[in-house]
Amino acid sequence: MKTMKWLAIASMACGMAFGADYKGYIIDQSCASDATMKGNEACARKCIKKGSPAVLLTPEAKVYKLDDQAKVVEHAGHKVIVSGTLDGDTIKVEAIKIDAGCVLGPTGCQ
Repeated sequence: MKTMKWLAIASMACGMAFGADYKGYIIDQSCASDATMKGNEACARKCIKKGSPAVLLTPEAKVYKLDDQAKVVEHAGHKVIVSGTLDGDTIKVEAIKIDAGCVLGPTGCQ
């Protein structure tokens, strides 16, 4: 009986999601496959306003969906660090901040 109890506890612990930090650019989903759009704040804001969801584009070209659009749209085009938990290909956003490596250029962060 004790073994079953410990197995249940261990399986619950393994199933817990752990928070992490994800770095990249907030960009609109429709332009995420175009590397030249990375950091283009004006384009990201325009496309997000038209309805394309904001996503996180990592330096490895991985695209993550973001569950809380209200928290991330103000960072369109910015290089950011998103803190949250990963559920499939979606980050459950807990916090977002500008990456210290963000250098503002004519079209946003470079």
